[in-house]
Formats: sequence, C-alpha cells, structure tokens
Amino acid sequence: MKILLFGGTFDPPHQGHMNNLRAAMQAVRPDRVIVMPAGIPPHKQASATPGEVRLAMCRCFLALGKEVELSDWEITHAGRSYTYNTLTMLAQANPGAQLYMTVGSDMLETFTRWYRWQDILRLAALVVQSREEGDEQALRAAAGELEAAGGRILFAHAAALPCASSDIRAGKYTPQQLKELLPPPVPELIRQNHLYGLYESEEKAQ
Repeated sequence: MKILLFGGTFDPPHQGHMNNLRAAMQAVRPDRVIVMPAGIPPHKQASATPGEVRLAMCRCFLALGKEVELSDWEITHAGRSYTYNTLTMLAQANPGAQLYMTVGSDMLETFTRWYRWQDILRLAALVVQSREEGDEQALRAAAGELEAAGGRILFAHAAALPCASSDIRAGKYTPQQLKELLPPPVPELIRQNHLYGLYESEEKAQ
C-alpha cells in the first residue's frame, strides 16, 4: 500500500495547495492520501486559527478523490508537530506500507535542519513541489545531496501558482481573486468564523 502524507498549516488552504496535491497524487498514485493540518509547526509561529477550523477548511481536498482523507492527529497532540513523530505514527499504524510525503521547494533546501531528518528519509520518500518558476536547478542540487544520504526523491510536475496563505490573511487579493483562489467550503468557513477580516465589509453591508 502507498500512503501519501500532505501536511501544512492550511491557514487557509487554497488552489495552490489543491494544485500541488493533485500533482503529487499523479506522481505517486497512492492508495491513501492523508491530509494533516499542523498543530504547532517546529519552524514557524503557530497559527492563530483554531486547528478544528483549519481541519474543516481542509474538506476542500476531498474533492480530489475517494482516496483522500483528513487527520486531526497533529492538531490534537500536545507539543510541536515534528514530521519524524508523524511518520513514525503512520509507519506503526500501517505495517509494510510505503510512505510518501510532500515537501515544498523552500523546505527541501533546508531539509537537513529538520529534526531527525536522516530518519525521515528512512521512513518516507519525498515528493517535491516547486513553489516558484526557475528554482529547478537549486532543487535538483538539494535533492542530489539528500539522495546521497539515502533519500528517495520524486518530483511532482505542476505549474507553480503565485498564491500564499499569508497574502490571503493579509487581504492582498481582490474579492474576485479570492473567488478563484479559495475552493469550497473555505469561503463559507471563513465567513462563519470571521477569519482574517476578509468579508467584514460584505457583512456590514447586509
């Protein structure tokens, strides 16, 4: 069995995430895809959006196939969400399964700073996603170093979409752009939970 782990803060998830997961699924052809929002990421500040709300927004990924499922494992566990711990849990829960995990291009180049990164390479193959045009040469160099350390690297070929969750939270997109960037049910959940101040003017007009 092939299991693909797709993790991230997802605050909020957007079409760029959808695009990347779709490409990773095409590269791996997994039997199961586990979408897992991070609890407290080791490398950046924790999200101010409650984990259960981010998990609910991740229902958008279910549209990509019946093999996609959501997991609250990281958001319900205390402490920082170390990838090594998550993969160890998945390996123990699924003996004999081949594990894969998606890694953005920015993370691949700093991968050797991750907690127990050599053990992560032992546990799972990395599926690399390009985040911007023109970074392929740097990615190939980083992948070569990890392969020399025993890693298995696959490249998911998807056109990079110029979209970032941080820019959505900062209100840098027009209402029309948000319609294109946010898949259902994300806009509805943003409205219901009054997130990011995105639809405040719309609500006041009602």
